Amino acid sequence: MPSNLILFNKPFRVMSQFSKEGDKATLKDFIEAPDFYPAGRLDFDSEGLLLLTNQGALQHIIASPDFKLPKTYWVQVEGDITEDALIQLRKGVELKDGLTKPAQADKIDEPNVWGRIPPVRHREHIPTSWLSLQIREGKNRQVRRMTAAVGFPTLRLIRYAIGPYTLENTTVGQWRHVDPTDDLAKEVSNFEQQRQRKSSSSNRRRPSNKTQPKNHDNRVSHGEGMARRNPRSKSTSRTHRK
Repeated sequence: MPSNLILFNKPFRVMSQFSKEGDKATLKDFIEAPDFYPAGRLDFDSEGLLLLTNQGALQHIIASPDFKLPKTYWVQVEGDITEDALIQLRKGVELKDGLTKPAQADKIDEPNVWGRIPPVRHREHIPTSWLSLQIREGKNRQVRRMTAAVGFPTLRLIRYAIGPYTLENTTVGQWRHVDPTDDLAKEVSNFEQQRQRKSSSSNRRRPSNKTQPKNHDNRVSHGEGMARRNPRSKSTSRTHRK
């Protein structure tokens, strides 16, 4: 029986969703797996690893930064990235929405990856370089903004890994079922138990109509309920409300 986790190598310019949006390519053009949905997102103009699942708790754990699954990116930048820039990335970069958390940042040789369609624009007199960047948070377009903030705009962005899952042996556009690791399965079990305890606690605190004290006189308390009418007394006039 297939597992409840799918690993997909998303191509460039593919939406991380199954629903159509104009003429853009979507996951539906590549994946045939009913009831599976992305655990997190990968931008339209980014490539690489995307995990999908049909289990809500697993989706939450993979997508949420609270569970600290690191995400590793291979980034091609404009210019020959310097050690000073790498140090800034490691310490944290000030963006408009706050300071990024410390990251792992290292310059790497150009990885042996598929050619992008269309390719990155070549500028003869401007070199490019590659770095590996690992982060544990998920600000909007964070990696691109981080490299731009230290003076090296991103040209190509490939997500290589999410936690223990990588692109190894998965060609671009290919998807396959993978098993949750023992650690991930344990996190899912703990999360579901906590959610169940919270639900049970909430149900115990919820007041029951059977335990509500009865109002034995005809007064309305704090504007709630209705006064009982004495069947023996007849009203000589009736007030009409609109």
